[in-house]
Amino acid sequence: MRILAIADEESPYLWDYFEKSKLEGIDLIISCGDLAPEYLSFLATFTSAPVLYVHGNHDTKYDEHPPSGCISIEDQIYVYQGVRILGLGGSMRYRPGNYQYTEGQMRGRIRRLWFQLLRHGGFDILVAHSPAYQLNDGRDLPHQGFQAFLKLIEKYHPRFFLHGHVHKSYGRQHKRYDKYLDTHVINAFERCVFDYEDENIKEHVF
Repeated sequence: MRILAIADEESPYLWDYFEKSKLEGIDLIISCGDLAPEYLSFLATFTSAPVLYVHGNHDTKYDEHPPSGCISIEDQIYVYQGVRILGLGGSMRYRPGNYQYTEGQMRGRIRRLWFQLLRHGGFDILVAHSPAYQLNDGRDLPHQGFQAFLKLIEKYHPRFFLHGHVHKSYGRQHKRYDKYLDTHVINAFERCVFDYEDENIKEHVF
């Protein structure tokens, strides 16, 4: 399964200079948040692949204008071609607003997933907006990751953890790829493509 992961900044390659052939071979599109709903709707128009998304901390506009033709996977496990995908959007709370959570609130969201996790026997891909704590996150509160994500990965050992929120264009050099235990960690900033079944994912994520 070939996956296009996107987050944080709309890609000129896909939006301004779009050609339908650029989505050929893509089986699934996953947004990790902070993208214009029109952008997701645009991509959904030109592909038969599902477009899944979680919310970023700047996605309050989705409340009134959600991206059409796309599927929110917030607080649920979505299964596609046998792959179990868990969505947990939002960032660390740093001011009043939607899609921001304290560490305790994120733990509470995860606790409420117990039946879905039991019924599905875990999950294969964790999709979040925020990174995990001290795993390619920032040291300032707005970009600090969640410790709860580390616990979730340690317990269920998903194959992938996809996130956004920390832009590769920031002063600190945030990595595209990392690994935590057996889980491949991918920063989806702007866009990247990878194969779910790839055994040498570190060499091929782009």
